[in-house]
Amino acid sequence: MKRKMITIDGNEATARIGHKLSEVVAIYPITPSSGMGEYADAWSSQGKTNIWGTIPLVQEMQSEGGAAAAVHGALQTGALTTTFTASQGLLLMIPSMYKIAAELTPAVFHVSARSLACQALSIFGDHSDTMGVRQTGFALLASASFQEAMDLAVIAHASTLKSRIPFVHFFDGFRTSHEIQKIELIPDEVLVSMIDNELIIAARNRCLDPNNPVVRGTSQNPDVYFQGRETVNPYYLATPGIVQDYMDRFGELTGRNYHLFDYVGAPDADTVVMQMTSGCETAHETVEYLSNRGEKVGLIKVRLYRPFHKEALLKALPDTVKNIAVLDRTKESGAPGEPLYLDVVTTLVENGRNDIRVIGGRYGLSSKEYCPSMVKAVIDEARKPKPKNHFTLGINDDVTDTSLEVDYSFELEFPNTIQAVFIGLGSDGTVGANKNSIKIIGEETDNYAQGYFVYDSKKAGARTVSHLRFGPEPIKQTCLISAAGFVGCHQSIFLEKYDVLGYAAEEATFLLNTPYGKDEVWDMLPRSVQEAMIEKRIKFYVINAYDVAKETGMGARINTIMQAPYPRTSARRRRDEAIEKIKEAIKKTYGKKGDEIDQKNYNAVDQTLVNLFEVSYPNEVTSTIEMPPTVPDEAPEFVKRVTAK
Repeated sequence: MKRKMITIDGNEATARIGHKLSEVVAIYPITPSSGMGEYADAWSSQGKTNIWGTIPLVQEMQSEGGAAAAVHGALQTGALTTTFTASQGLLLMIPSMYKIAAELTPAVFHVSARSLACQALSIFGDHSDTMGVRQTGFALLASASFQEAMDLAVIAHASTLKSRIPFVHFFDGFRTSHEIQKIELIPDEVLVSMIDNELIIAARNRCLDPNNPVVRGTSQNPDVYFQGRETVNPYYLATPGIVQDYMDRFGELTGRNYHLFDYVGAPDADTVVMQMTSGCETAHETVEYLSNRGEKVGLIKVRLYRPFHKEALLKALPDTVKNIAVLDRTKESGAPGEPLYLDVVTTLVENGRNDIRVIGGRYGLSSKEYCPSMVKAVIDEARKPKPKNHFTLGINDDVTDTSLEVDYSFELEFPNTIQAVFIGLGSDGTVGANKNSIKIIGEETDNYAQGYFVYDSKKAGARTVSHLRFGPEPIKQTCLISAAGFVGCHQSIFLEKYDVLGYAAEEATFLLNTPYGKDEVWDMLPRSVQEAMIEKRIKFYVINAYDVAKETGMGARINTIMQAPYPRTSARRRRDEAIEKIKEAIKKTYGKKGDEIDQKNYNAVDQTLVNLFEVSYPNEVTSTIEMPPTVPDEAPEFVKRVTAK
C-alpha cells in the first residue's frame, strides 16, 4: 500500500477520523478543540462522506452540556456518534458521561486536553480536564504525537464498539492540537478493515425502539443499586485486551505498532520515567540520547490510562528497574499524590514489587515548557539516595520548595534537523506565513516538517514566536527551539524588550525588519544585542519590510515580505525553487480574493529580494544603548518584586 504523507495540524488529524467513523457529530466550540468541530462541519457542508458513504450530521448545540446530551440521545437511536471538547467544556459533559458509560454505550469523545479555570482561566494545555473525568467510567486513551492522534483515534472508535465502554481519546492542547506536522494519512481501506460491521449492527439492535420497548433510566433503591454498579465489571476487565487486539490489527495494516504501555530505552535500565501524551516525545529523544551513550535509563509511554491494566505495566518494566519517576501534567490539591503516580504505586505494592522506589512530580501545567534538560533533571533526582518526592519542574517554587534544579546547558544534538524561529506581532500575519512555509516544506519536499506557534491569549497585539523544524528524519522534539540556525525578528522594538538572540545558535543567521539601512543599523542596536552577535558569530541581514509593504500596496501586512528572505539566506534550498513555492502558497491562501491580491503578494515577494541586505559589522561593541528596565525604578515595590519578574 502506497503511503500518502500530509502536512496538517493535530486537530485536523483527529477530526478526519472522527468524521470518517461517525454518523452524528454534536459540537460546541471551546479552545483549543474548536478546530476539530470546524473541520467536521466544513466537510459535511461540502458533502464529504464517512466510510459507509453517508454524510455525517454535524450539529452545533447551545453549550458543551447540550452537545453531550445530544451525543447521549443520538447513541440511544443506534447512531455512531462523536464530539470534540476540552477544559470546562468537558466538565459540563460529566452528567451525560456517567449515563453513557453506565449504559454501556459505544462512543468516542476527542479531547484536546487543557487547563481548568482554577485561580485563573488558561486556554493552554495540561491534563486537568481529562483527570477530572477519570471517575465517569469512560476509557482514557492518550496520544503522544501527531501520528498517534490519528492512529489512536481509529483504535478508540474500533475498541468502543466491541468493549461497549465509551472512550475519551485525548492529546495535549496546542502542543498537539495546533502544531503542524507531516504525517502518514490513514487510507479508507484501513478504516474499513478496523471497524467490524457486526458490532455496528449489535449497537443498532440495542437502540431504543418503540416496536421493542425497554425501560432505561429508572430510579433504584439500596436493595439493587449497588449490585447494578458491579454488573459492569466484566466489560472493564475485558477492555484492555480488546484495545490491544485492535492495536495489533492496526499494526498489521499500517506497520505502526502500539501497546497499552510502550517502553523505550536501555533493556537493562535502572531508572525509568513514566508519563503520557506529548511530553513522551521529548522524553523519548532524551532517553535514547542518554542510553546510546551508556546510561541505563528508559521511558514508559502510557497509552491506555483507563481501565488501568496493571499486568501490562509490569510486563513493560525491565526486570532491572530500581527507580521510577512518574510525571503528571496536573495538580490534585490535597491528594497524597497525582493520579498516575498513585496508580503506579498501587500497582507495584499490590504485586510485591517493593524493591522499586517511586517518586512523582508535576510538570507542564498550562503548557509550561518541558525540555530535555528537565527530563535529565528528573532522572538525576530519581537516582539520588534521598530524592525529592512530589516535586515540580520548570518553575521556582520558593514557597514550599518543591522545585528541582535544572541544568539548562544540557541539550540534545540534531545535526540533520534545520531549526528556525520567527518573532512577530499578533495579527501581523507572521504565524500564517510560517504555516505556509512549513506546509511548503512538508508537501513539496521529502523532509519531515514541524511548526509550533507560541502566542498568548491576548493574541492580537502581543508577541508571537513561530518555531519551525524540518529534516530527513521524523521529528519528536515537542519542545521549543533554543538553538535556531535562523532567527527572524519582524519588529525591531523587540530587541529592546526581549532576548531575541537567545534563540540563536552559534553562527546562526539573523534577519531584522528595521527602518535603518545596512550601514547605520549596527549603531542602533542595544549593547547586549551587539555582544550576542559577536559572541555567536551571527550572520546579519536587514530589510525595511514596512517600506516594501507600502510600495507594493500591502499596507501594514508584512507577513509575505518577511517569509521570502528565509530561503534566500539559507543555502539548503535553491532560491528560485523556494520562491516559486512561496508564490504557489500565496495562490492557495489568497486566490479566492482575486488576482489583484495575488499580484500584490507576488510583487511584494520580488521586491523583498531586491531590498534585502547583508550587514558587515565590526568585531567590537560600539553601542551605548542599554536594555531598559522591565519597570521603572520609581515603580511600587510589589511591581518590582512580583510583576516585573
